[in-house]
Amino acid sequence: MLKNKCNYLRLCILLGLFVFLSSNTSMAQDNNSALDKIQERGTLIWGADAEGGAPYIFPDPENPEKYIGFEVDLADAIANKLGVKAVHKQNAWDGLVPALERGDFDIAMNGIEITDDRKETILFSRPYYIYTEQLVVRTNENNIKDINDLKGKKVGTMSGTVAQDILENLGGVDVRIYPTQVEPYTDLAIGRIDAVLLDLPIAAFYGKPNPELKYAGEPMGEGLYGIAIRQEDEELKVKIDEILAELLRSGELKQIYEKWGLWNEAQDKLYEEMQVGTGYEAHDILYEQMQVETGYTNANLEKSQRTSISIFFPALLKGAALTIFISVVSMTLAVTLGLFISLIRLYGRAPFTSLATTYIEIYRGTPLLIQLYLLYYGLPNIGISLSPWLAAFIGLGMNYAAYEAEIYRAGISAIPKGQMEAALSLGMSRNLAIKRIILPQALRISLPGITNDFIALFKDSSLVSIIAMVELTKTYNILASSTLRYFELGLITAILYFGMSYPLSLLARRLENRLKGKKGGV
Repeated sequence: MLKNKCNYLRLCILLGLFVFLSSNTSMAQDNNSALDKIQERGTLIWGADAEGGAPYIFPDPENPEKYIGFEVDLADAIANKLGVKAVHKQNAWDGLVPALERGDFDIAMNGIEITDDRKETILFSRPYYIYTEQLVVRTNENNIKDINDLKGKKVGTMSGTVAQDILENLGGVDVRIYPTQVEPYTDLAIGRIDAVLLDLPIAAFYGKPNPELKYAGEPMGEGLYGIAIRQEDEELKVKIDEILAELLRSGELKQIYEKWGLWNEAQDKLYEEMQVGTGYEAHDILYEQMQVETGYTNANLEKSQRTSISIFFPALLKGAALTIFISVVSMTLAVTLGLFISLIRLYGRAPFTSLATTYIEIYRGTPLLIQLYLLYYGLPNIGISLSPWLAAFIGLGMNYAAYEAEIYRAGISAIPKGQMEAALSLGMSRNLAIKRIILPQALRISLPGITNDFIALFKDSSLVSIIAMVELTKTYNILASSTLRYFELGLITAILYFGMSYPLSLLARRLENRLKGKKGGV
C-alpha cells in the first residue's frame, strides 16, 4: 500500500511538472513575419507604461478608461498607415524591452531613448523625436543654475534614462532613482531633493506648470526617441521607418506635436536627416535654447484636477474586480498545492519529504517580486513564455502554497497521535484515516491562518503590476500620477481594499471564536 502511494505521489509530481512547463507556453515557431502577423490579426500591439506617462500616454481626464498623449496619436497614425488598429498594452517602463523581446507586443514606444547599449539587444526605428534634458529646481533656489552646481546635491531622475547616466558621470552627485516621472517632481516641491533632471517633454508637463518649481539653465544634451523593435523583425522596422518618413513629409507628425505643444526647431533636424539620408547621430550635442509651449498639457492637467472624483470610480472598480479574481484563483492554487506539499512532507518517503521541505524553504526565503520576475521575464530565456495571467496565478499561488503547507503541518501536528493509532487499530488504512480523521480536524484548526493569508494575498497581488497586470494598485498609480490627486484617489483605493479584506477578517474572527467553543458572534 505504501509503495503504491509513493508511486502515486511520484506520478502526481511528474504530471504537475509537465503541466507547469507546457501550459499556455508559446514555444511553437511561426514562419510568418511580424508584419504578416500584424496584418492578419488587424491590430498593432504597442507597449508603454501609462503610469506617470504624460505627455506620452496617460488617462483622459474626461474618460479615465481611455488613454491620450502624443505617442497614442503617433501609434494610431502608424497603425492607420498599416491598415490596422493600434492596441496599447500596459507594461512597467523599466520592463518594456524584456517584454518586447519575449513577444508581449509588436513594438515598444514610450520615450525610449536610442542608446548604444539598447541597440545591442533591439532594433530602433528612425528617430521620431529629438529631446533634451532639462534641470528643474524650486523657485526659491538661487544656488543651482545648471548641472555644474549639482555636486553634493540630491538630484532625482528615472531609472534607465540618459539623465541618470549624465548625473552619474558628473560625480559627487547624490542621485535619487525613481520608477516613474511624477515622484521626483513631487519630492522636489516638498524639499526632499534639490533638483530633478529629466527629458524636456516631461519637465514641460510636470515641472513648468508647478508654481513652486522653475527651470534651471538651458536645455542640454540632445538625444533621440525611437520605436523599439525586436532584432528579428527587420521587415517591420523598414516599414515603420517608411511610415515615419511619410508622416514627417506630410506634416502629420508636426500636427501631432503641435497639438501637444512639443514641436520646436530641433524637430526640423529630423526632416533634414530624412532629406540627406545620412542617419542622424546626436549624442551629447548642445544646441540653442528650445522653448516648449505647454498650453494644451497644462490646461489638460488643470482640467483633470478639477474633474469630479466620481469619474474615476469605474476604472478603480475594474481594478478591484481584477484584484479579487487574481487573489481568488491564486489562493485556490495555494490552498490545494499547500495541502499536497504538507502531506508529502509529513507522510511521504525520501526523497519527496526533502523536496517538499526544500520547496517550502526556497519560496519562503526569496522575495515574491523576484519569483514573479523569474516566471515572467526569466523563463523565456529557456523557451518557456507564460502569459501575464498564468504568471500571476502561478507566482502568487506557488509562493503562498509554501506558507499554507506550514499552516497545514501545524494543524495536523496538533492532532493527538493516539487518534491515528486508534483508527489503524479499527482496521482503517492510513490513507483513509488521514482523509476521515486527521484532515477534517486539522483543516478546522488551520482555517483562521488560511483566512489571514488570504487577506495578505489581496495586498500582495499589487506586485503583479510588474508583469503587465493592471490591478487596483496599478490603476491607482496610473490615475494619481496623471492627475496628481494622490490623496483622494488613494483614500478611495484604501477603502476598496478595506472593503475586500474586512469580510475575511470577520470570517477569521468567527472561526477563531468557534475553535474556542463560542457560538456565532464576532
